[in-house]
Amino acid sequence: MSNMLDKGKEILSQQSFSLLLGTTLEAYEAGTAELSLEMRDDLKQNNGFAHGGVVSYLADNCITFAGASVLGRCVTSEYKVNYVRPAIGDRLVARSTVLYAGKRQATCECKVYAQADGEEKLVAVSLGTIHKIDEQKP
Repeated sequence: MSNMLDKGKEILSQQSFSLLLGTTLEAYEAGTAELSLEMRDDLKQNNGFAHGGVVSYLADNCITFAGASVLGRCVTSEYKVNYVRPAIGDRLVARSTVLYAGKRQATCECKVYAQADGEEKLVAVSLGTIHKIDEQKP
């Protein structure tokens, strides 16, 4: 396991909401991140697929991890999500890449997939701006 992945897992372990959902950091390298979570009934909406908020959270957190991989400590400045199909499956996986990074901000994209029966289907696409924050402030 790389030092960067270890550090990313340490950061994820400090995010109580991520722990509540059961999020796992699968990959973390300069310019990329991958998060996943196992689907549970309490994460589904009334029609039986992943709640949009769960999909959106996964995209948001994944683009922020990708941005942090090149900027350091940061937060999401803005992001948008396009849902392309219902998230039906046993597991959700988000993969994000940095499209552009400057000194203070990065533009990142993320694709979220639902996995079921050995297949992966695209369920959402996200684009966001990640902003570097001062290392000295809490």
